Amino acid sequence: MLVVLLGLGTWQVQRLAWKQEILARIDHAEVNDPIPLPANPEPYEKVSVTGTFLPDRSATYGALVETLPGGAAMGARLIVPFRQTNGQIILVDRGWVPSTRTSPIDQPDGVVTVSGYVRFGDKAGFFSAKDDPVARQFFTLDPKAIGQSLGEPDVPAFLLVTLGPPRASEVVDQIPDPARHLPRPPNNHLSYAITWYGLAVALLIVFIVWARKKQPA
Repeated sequence: MLVVLLGLGTWQVQRLAWKQEILARIDHAEVNDPIPLPANPEPYEKVSVTGTFLPDRSATYGALVETLPGGAAMGARLIVPFRQTNGQIILVDRGWVPSTRTSPIDQPDGVVTVSGYVRFGDKAGFFSAKDDPVARQFFTLDPKAIGQSLGEPDVPAFLLVTLGPPRASEVVDQIPDPARHLPRPPNNHLSYAITWYGLAVALLIVFIVWARKKQPA
């Protein structure tokens, strides 16, 4: 048990270094201008691409409530294929859109430049909601599966999440509503490491006390 606890503590220390590297990369990207999309981008790298949207084929991802001028509304992230000037197609998360809309979504025409951050896909968990590829509604962010439903099976395993300026309030002021900042993954690994190492120390103390009591008088 002591070996197991020490192993878990060491694993969390390694995870701490890994997470700190990711957060440092995010901090660096947050304060710097986007770079042209490289061939092999890093997660959370801030990049820009130039090309045209293919708005006739789109999908939605997730389920999230946001505040509109008229009140709270359920919606999802709008995923749209984007053909770069080099011909390669990637998926772009244009932002949150309400499930019920009274007006059409703004669709950029012609060649545009889009900036955002790179987000790689996730894997479905045991309790994940079931995707509906026919309706193009997804609850697991799997770019390959989403691309397949949109007739683009060769898209990369990441998508570009568009970034916009900070909002003045919690009320959504444009549709689609882009991300306003890079994500900040939680970093609880130090507390976990302290917990596992603390349990290892406690176990060692209990063993020493027990061993002393077992010694003959």
